[in-house]
Amino acid sequence: MNQTPRAFVAEPPRAHANQSSLFGPMNPRITRWQGRRVWLIGASSGIGEATALALHARGAQVQLSARNTQALQAVASRMNGQGQVWPLDVTDASAVQQVANAILAQGPLDLVLYCAGHYREMRAQSLDLADLRRHLDINYSGALHLMHAVLPALIAQGHGHLSLISSVAGFRGLPKGLAYGPTKAALTHLAENLYMDLRPLGLGVSVVHPGFVQTPLTAQNRFEMPALIAPEQAAQAMLDGWARGAFDIHFPRRFTRWMKLLRLLPYRAYFPLVHRFTGL
Repeated sequence: MNQTPRAFVAEPPRAHANQSSLFGPMNPRITRWQGRRVWLIGASSGIGEATALALHARGAQVQLSARNTQALQAVASRMNGQGQVWPLDVTDASAVQQVANAILAQGPLDLVLYCAGHYREMRAQSLDLADLRRHLDINYSGALHLMHAVLPALIAQGHGHLSLISSVAGFRGLPKGLAYGPTKAALTHLAENLYMDLRPLGLGVSVVHPGFVQTPLTAQNRFEMPALIAPEQAAQAMLDGWARGAFDIHFPRRFTRWMKLLRLLPYRAYFPLVHRFTGL
């Protein structure tokens, strides 16, 4: 095991311990993974699975969590049995705490990545309260359960990185996004607040905004998805973002840059433009 001190390889400019440089990295850069301990929640498929495999390939010790035990074991088998499997339902706060305690008892965590997610199309004309709540429970409340379970330990150790996977769907309201979009907007807002509180304490915080990625969630879409990428490409973009010390990691940029520009439009222009391009 790598015996180097558990501090990340590079630090942002130290003009002041509680400030980020205007032009420098917003987080400590993570450029080496050998021996780093990672807990990845939502590791059974899609972006989570691809990221777990990419981190393992670079020498990280990956802790795998998701609801599907069989799928997790399949991912662990691709790591030559080196990935530890911790089945978990993120909607169960006590279960999240128990798993966190067990993982932390083995040593400090260098990265905690929340990748659990739920997505179904929904419009107001077919509002489903139970599914609205399921989106909220998995996409947002599960992240809160994780924060409650790990933040005291991360703050006490004074280093580590917390990353939340949001979505460009959280930038602004979109057709059929009645259930999904608001939960991702909440995750982005949560990450922004966490950054302001935790960065002065030595912790890194990032929020990930993927565009369209080939996953079981997007497989249900019945429209052509622009700039669609593979989960492995998404994982590489995330590793690149952590290596840059980025806070906002978004990809593929040929698509996400346009989505960011749309956030600047006034509503009077935004709503007609969305209708024009989606027909909805």
